[in-house]
Amino acid sequence: MSRVADFDFIVVGAGSAGCLLANRLSANPDHRVLLIEAGGKDDWFWIKVPVGYLYTIANPRTDWCFTTEPDPGLAGRSIIYARGRVVGGCSSINAMIHMRGQSSDYDLWAQATGDDRWLWGGPDSPGETLAIYKELEDYFGGADEWHGTGGEIRVEQPRVRWKILDAWQAAAAQTDIAPIEEFNRGDNSGSAYFHVNQRRGRRWSMADAFLHPIGHRANLTVYTQTQALQLLMDNEVHEDQRRGAWTTAQHRVTGVRLLKGGQTIDVHARREVILSAGAIGSPHLMQLSGLGPASLLTQHQVPVAVDLPGVGENLQDHLQLRTVYRVRGARTVNTLYRNWITRGGMGLQYVTLRSGPMTMPPSTLGAFAKSDPALASPDLEWHVQPLSLPKFGEPLHRFGAITPSVCNLRPSSRGHVRMASADPLTNPKILCNYLSTDDDRQLAVRGLRMTRQIMAAPALAPYEPQELLPGPELVSDEHLQQAARELGTTIFHPVGTCAMGAFDTQGNPVSASTVLDTDCRVYRVAGLRVVDASAMPTITSGNTNAPVMLIAERAARAILG
Repeated sequence: MSRVADFDFIVVGAGSAGCLLANRLSANPDHRVLLIEAGGKDDWFWIKVPVGYLYTIANPRTDWCFTTEPDPGLAGRSIIYARGRVVGGCSSINAMIHMRGQSSDYDLWAQATGDDRWLWGGPDSPGETLAIYKELEDYFGGADEWHGTGGEIRVEQPRVRWKILDAWQAAAAQTDIAPIEEFNRGDNSGSAYFHVNQRRGRRWSMADAFLHPIGHRANLTVYTQTQALQLLMDNEVHEDQRRGAWTTAQHRVTGVRLLKGGQTIDVHARREVILSAGAIGSPHLMQLSGLGPASLLTQHQVPVAVDLPGVGENLQDHLQLRTVYRVRGARTVNTLYRNWITRGGMGLQYVTLRSGPMTMPPSTLGAFAKSDPALASPDLEWHVQPLSLPKFGEPLHRFGAITPSVCNLRPSSRGHVRMASADPLTNPKILCNYLSTDDDRQLAVRGLRMTRQIMAAPALAPYEPQELLPGPELVSDEHLQQAARELGTTIFHPVGTCAMGAFDTQGNPVSASTVLDTDCRVYRVAGLRVVDASAMPTITSGNTNAPVMLIAERAARAILG
């Protein structure tokens, strides 16, 4: 074991947040910054081609290949739980959908943290959220009230449309889900084609946005194929005059122990260590280092540095209920992929025009609606795919079909991430506890019934939709709840496992689940922040990559400020 070098800042995880932090912190040439990534470089062909997610998910070259614990809410099933293990992290393997969430999501964050800066914002609001999104963005339509240009995150329209999806959108309108222009204006009620993080038909990951343009900086070091094993700490009490999570800290994080090239090495941070390893990786590393629920650490003979009950708890995710409908007389990915001629045409269209099905994200069309008209904002979302398959990783069906998947945007079920042993190379146990509350089970039934209403609308009648999953014979609430357990799967949005929260006047967290303050500082641990999806107190409405970038930008400003 050897001490390799000292840095000002060490960022663990070169995913979405880590790439932004490396960019912002190294902009000052006086800062020496180390960025650590367990996976390899993001120079593989299938990372850049949008449809390549079919090859990057569940592939150890780019994915941690986690699986969940058998889940009672999924009829005892264990499911694949993809997390990016490559430069760019999940933004190198995700659906590329650019989704900010709804303004009501940030009302909840402001309430949880006591910080009104999280509010959406506007002429009469102290909120900064919309303004930061605009600053980060390079929007295809130009700058306006809702969007910005010149930022690092490229946002474009999809480069392929499908008549069957246009018909689905028309059918949704016939059930009072009206077409809208886009989903990123704070109220997502309606249906639209998703905007995507692409540039001219290629995936635009957060590594493309923030890391690759600064690769020349002499003060930035990037370690790939390097796994963080443990946080290094001293045991002195540290006082901080600012009100927040570091007040009277019990320990200070001084560095990270790494496994690099088969050797164990220590790297030290003069100012801060920042965990951006994701909603699974960040709490796991903290637990391995003695920061977490004391009972869990004691169970695995890990010395307790700080008892933090919320580390690894509060796991939230969007459970998608994947329905399948056979259709006739419509072009779908299934029908195009049936023979080598049409497959060749798809490839030629992509190579020559950077358009067509190979530019397609996993889901192309979306819709948001309220399960109850009395709600203030939509609580259901559909991702509609012009394809179908028995389950992810298996071949497409050999007949035309579409997959409208519906999910509960604000689940009340909570799961956890917990170390399985003190061995840092052993994956943690992930239990999502899907459908563990009555509210979630009832909303699952409502979502399936609303999907049927859309599929039965006149606009889809020419395509003769035939329900294959869950099956028209399932009618009762009890049968549909069981179908939800058997069909449900992750949409890959885990958040909340090191949640931000509010603190009282003595500097103690108001909620037991709170791990971080509003600047992402860890309670009673100086020199340590967690900046990734772990920090979300509640899940946002939709895909979570854009909200992670909001958190990362705010954290970077807090550090530099």
